Amino acid sequence: MKKLNIGLVGAGFMGKAHVVGYSNMPKLFWPAPAMPVFKTVCDIVPEIAEEAKERFGFERCCTDWHDIVNDPEIDVVSICTPNNAHAEVAIAALEAGKHVICEKPIASKLEDAKAMAEAAKVAADKGIVSMNAYQYRRVPAIDLAKKFIDEGSIGKILNIRCTYLQSWSADPDSPLSWRFQKDIAGAGTLGDITSHVVDIAQYLAGDIDEVVSMMQTYIKERPVQEGGVDLLGTVKLGADAPRQVVDVDDENSFLVKFKSGAVGSIEATRNAWGRNNFITIELHGTEGSLAFNYERLNELQVCFAKDPDDRRGFKTIYTGPAHFHGEATWNIPGMNIGYGELKAIEMYEFVKAIAEGYQPSTSFEVGYRIERVCEAVAESAENKKWEKVRD
Repeated sequence: MKKLNIGLVGAGFMGKAHVVGYSNMPKLFWPAPAMPVFKTVCDIVPEIAEEAKERFGFERCCTDWHDIVNDPEIDVVSICTPNNAHAEVAIAALEAGKHVICEKPIASKLEDAKAMAEAAKVAADKGIVSMNAYQYRRVPAIDLAKKFIDEGSIGKILNIRCTYLQSWSADPDSPLSWRFQKDIAGAGTLGDITSHVVDIAQYLAGDIDEVVSMMQTYIKERPVQEGGVDLLGTVKLGADAPRQVVDVDDENSFLVKFKSGAVGSIEATRNAWGRNNFITIELHGTEGSLAFNYERLNELQVCFAKDPDDRRGFKTIYTGPAHFHGEATWNIPGMNIGYGELKAIEMYEFVKAIAEGYQPSTSFEVGYRIERVCEAVAESAENKKWEKVRD
């Protein structure tokens, strides 16, 4: 079986997620399209790099990503750095002939996203695969919704409403990680979580054409955290901690028009007490409706207009062996999958694309278009008018 030597750049929260995905992929999808081999892990903090080597089972560690990109033994580069480093690492890796999977958003600046998409196109002509890691569209229930849409079961799409609500940064004593700094993240909630539901909305309903939006920053300054680890609201710093200004958005909400003629709305915030990872989709068509909530990610609610009048209403389908990737996960509906299996599904598509020589569904071009939508959202909030998404 073909082996792929993995170089991981960034050993924090998402680095762990990639390792879990690679590790579990062949355990679930067997025979695997190829076997990942953990070769080198990189982090700019030496202690974190060394710990990740031992914890995740890599052969080597380093503190300079060039050591991975320039290593002829490395086949795949996984990029799990803060957003402002994505473009430099990804483009260098592609030019060095490495396959690349890069966390979302694709970049912190639109021009960097464009450069990454262009580099990926050149690399694709040489058989190099690149992928933007938008894992939530790979939830089997979302794929089932896509199947119902494509086969015409709910008719022509009329509207779609999406939310992504979290609470991890609602506390003003949550530290100022890089996710609250525009020069590193590029945007706040808009890039961090809104981009996920923009991807799902476009996956289900087609390209967004035009938006009108509002953006808010509620917590104007936060305590400065020590060290470079992204703590994601899991700790609180005291009132006497030094504070710095937050220069990104906490919340955004906007109306959307799709090229298909459908309309909808998207709302996202990291300041919603009581909401954890609350991704919701409700889609209405001429022949039925679909509803999904990630906090119950093994369920899809469906309603079909052709059902008899006395029994028409939403019913719940529990995804399992009869649905997408059901043969690879667990044998009984209701046994359920979670975030770890989702990352394994994502890595399966990535590794399968490498083995079979095609570009994954979330290519760098897809990631670039998501950034163009987010750019239009930011411009609309500033200009207070409808903005077209640039093609």
